[in-house]
Amino acid sequence: MTLTEMVNQYPYISLAVISFLVTIFSTLAQKWLTNQEHMKSLKTRQKEIQKELKGCKEEHLLKELNLEMMNLTGIMMKASMKPMFVTIIPFLILFNWLKGTYGGEEPLIASWIWYYLGFSIASSMALRKVLKVH
Repeated sequence: MTLTEMVNQYPYISLAVISFLVTIFSTLAQKWLTNQEHMKSLKTRQKEIQKELKGCKEEHLLKELNLEMMNLTGIMMKASMKPMFVTIIPFLILFNWLKGTYGGEEPLIASWIWYYLGFSIASSMALRKVLKVH
């Protein structure tokens, strides 16, 4: 049985498997191409700032905390760009293939992207916890 036959015969299962495999690939790229210790410390500091912001009444301190929060967010975005550049081309090719494969008229097929996204988000949350990706 070829891959195309299997995809056509079992569309839900094949889309779930494809989604899971893509999620594993992107999660591992995120883990290996970013400094996880640094990302963890940045997230910890962001949580501290959020707690400080909740109890803060002074305007100048609010501005300082918001500025620091924005700087941390910028640093985290820069760090996440490297894995995105590595994965973007293969993902674009894959999504083009998925669109051609699942572009039919059936209810699942017409909404394949939503099914893919839902399964991808769920598996991503689980994999990030298991693999300790920050």
